[in-house]
Amino acid sequence: MKRRKRKIRHYSGIGGQAVLEGVMMKNKDMYAVAVRKPNGEIVVEHDEYHGVGYGSKLLSIPFVRGIFVFIDSLILGLKSLNYSSSFYEETNEKPTKLDEEIDKVSSGHEDTFLMVFTTLLSFAFAIALFMILPYAISEIISKYARNDSLVAIVEGVLRIFIFVLYILIISRIRDIKRLFMYHGAEHKCINCIEKGRPLTVSNVRKSSRLHKRCGSSFILFVMLISIILFFFIRVDSYVWRVVIRILLIPVISGISYEIIRLAGRTNFFLVKMISAPGLWLQRLTTKEPDDDMIEVAIKSVEAVFDWKEFLSDSFGYEIDESWLADDDKADQAAE
Repeated sequence: MKRRKRKIRHYSGIGGQAVLEGVMMKNKDMYAVAVRKPNGEIVVEHDEYHGVGYGSKLLSIPFVRGIFVFIDSLILGLKSLNYSSSFYEETNEKPTKLDEEIDKVSSGHEDTFLMVFTTLLSFAFAIALFMILPYAISEIISKYARNDSLVAIVEGVLRIFIFVLYILIISRIRDIKRLFMYHGAEHKCINCIEKGRPLTVSNVRKSSRLHKRCGSSFILFVMLISIILFFFIRVDSYVWRVVIRILLIPVISGISYEIIRLAGRTNFFLVKMISAPGLWLQRLTTKEPDDDMIEVAIKSVEAVFDWKEFLSDSFGYEIDESWLADDDKADQAAE
């Protein structure tokens, strides 16, 4: 008799991101970064992160809380990336004059200084590439197409095109390709748990690498919502057009967060339709991981999340340790 496929899904609340040769997972105020070192050893660091708006009532206000989540994801993401990259830095090189100057300027807090500087530089690069460049090209097009509505739509389409092209180009880089594989491992672990299956390498391998709460989907939502807002909000001044596009970033982020938050908690058909473009984009930003990468992702999950208790509370069965070596038994129990 053919076994019925399991369709029940429960929201776990955990999320994460890929880092250099590893995965960061976050659950509430706890996060963990698991990295496979050059010698093959898996090292795991876990700590608390409360965020910039910790304790504030603003975090409970829809469309406002997304702004803080966006900022926190940038800060924690860069912190995790810096940690993972530290295992692959050349340790025998002598400090350069630039290193010495940075150390003086930062009063000995070089890591913090570089993290802030990198964040600001990355943010400026993203604004220039995905906001200002499409706007500049659309202004050239506006000289030939006098329809303002059409130009606004063209600007939005250009923004998405540039972003997808950017993803395609960087995905050719070896380290980025491996990063996308770890990204896939992160998603597959979360999907495995939320589908009610024991967190084993075999079960994770069979899980989907696409997830509706992915940051890639969030970025795409940001671009789609920006098309709508910029379509209706117009000014004559070229300078103010650029300024407004930058000032509206928090608003767009807040709206996008609410959509992706809803997408991760419901299977309503309309939400599925809205989530579809983001899932398509994830086919570019995630790749199928190997078993070694899956092992790293599992270590990161287990450092901050009790998946056995989750399966017991959400799916109603206790984990027998013998199942972890026999996926067929685990699958039968999960049905």
